[in-house]
Amino acid sequence: MCMLSTKATCNSHGQDSSYFLGWQEYEKNPYHEVQNTKGIIQMGLAENQLSFDILESWLAKNPDAAGFKRNGESIFAELALFQDYHGLPSFKKALVDFMAEIRGNKVTFDPNHLVLTAGATSANETLIFCLANPGEAVLIPTPYYPGFDRDLKWRTGVEIVPIHCTSSNDFQITETALQEAYQAAQKRNLRVKGVLVTNPSNPLGTTMTRSELNLLLSFVEDKGIHLISDEIYSGTVFSSPSFTSVMEILKERKCDENSPMWNRVHVVYSLSKDLGLPGFRVGAIYSNDDMVVAAATKMSSFGLISSQTQYLLSAMLSDKKLTKNYISENQKRLKQRQKTLVSGLQKAGISCLKGNAGLFCWVDMRDLLRSNTFEAEMELWKKIVYEVRLNISPGSSCHCTEPGWFRVCFANLSEKTLDLAMRRLKAFVGEYFNVPDTNGRSQTNHSRRRSLTKWVFRLSFDDRSPVPGR
Repeated sequence: MCMLSTKATCNSHGQDSSYFLGWQEYEKNPYHEVQNTKGIIQMGLAENQLSFDILESWLAKNPDAAGFKRNGESIFAELALFQDYHGLPSFKKALVDFMAEIRGNKVTFDPNHLVLTAGATSANETLIFCLANPGEAVLIPTPYYPGFDRDLKWRTGVEIVPIHCTSSNDFQITETALQEAYQAAQKRNLRVKGVLVTNPSNPLGTTMTRSELNLLLSFVEDKGIHLISDEIYSGTVFSSPSFTSVMEILKERKCDENSPMWNRVHVVYSLSKDLGLPGFRVGAIYSNDDMVVAAATKMSSFGLISSQTQYLLSAMLSDKKLTKNYISENQKRLKQRQKTLVSGLQKAGISCLKGNAGLFCWVDMRDLLRSNTFEAEMELWKKIVYEVRLNISPGSSCHCTEPGWFRVCFANLSEKTLDLAMRRLKAFVGEYFNVPDTNGRSQTNHSRRRSLTKWVFRLSFDDRSPVPGR
């Protein structure tokens, strides 16, 4: 152990979060429609698998792109040789045009201000390296993506200070919450260098309002800090209100190169969610700050996107007929699949935050807790993972301040599997919480909580994981 670095031996990666532990349990006993029908159904993975057929159809009709040919001639050797880490100009142009199309062409992006990275994970970490020093801080509204504890902190040494948002206003950001987070950082002697938000939100599945965006811009301008807007779900908005990028608000506020905010707003993007291509590792940073672009470009040499990937996607994204059809059809499919999940939850007596974007729902299971504590949330989560055999993400892993909320994904599994998941959940709720009274009616929440308390009491004496497959 003493022969290794402190980074290799430290325990700050965040891999022990229940968010990741749920994945590990799923991998031990994964559900399969034929081979393992009793397995754990993966509902903790925000993958978009609903529109692969559109992309595969395009590939079949455009064999040159997938075959690394140009006008029928092989360019394999050209793509196989060393690449400039600035990226292929054709791909950068196609990517910024796609980003503008998703935003209704209300804003445009300059490819010279774009830095390519191996996914959004790399983009966010690179930005933090550029904007903050070890021991400084960024503010992030809760609940937030559990991976940020790894992506933003582990190698950079930067701290995260939560902006506590609550269900009282559907977890929207307020001036009070911003100021309290800033003051909390000061009490810890942490210099705040910026605010990072996800818009649309992961895990809420909602878009930020114009009021929130204007509030954020005013706040960061007043404090003289940066704003990072992670917009990797921007193409998944399937219901009103429509998506509003922070770049659109900058434009409305008439911010330009002479404005102090011009260089302090940065956007992160990726093709992992909108196109469902996380395995392609395609991310990007967009910034008007030339120094940030220069530094991030140098850092990108540690995580490049292959030339082959860039060539294929430049051809794909340059086909405007394809992109127009894909964006529209993908949003329709996401809307229908989300509707299926919400309906299944309602049949089980469970509600969720009204969402209009993303690949997941923010589900309210507070009535199913034996007590209003995070210990009770974890007990319920273990029950759902091990006995109901659904992997969902508890709100505590997202730093939610209120016990009983869960993120449930719906776009990474088939409709048949989703239906089975909802039937399992409904049976679970019916067995443990909807015990009928003498008149055949469901008992109150109080009685349902007492029923769960009996189960937890039993669990305390026999807290053993069931045999895989049961």
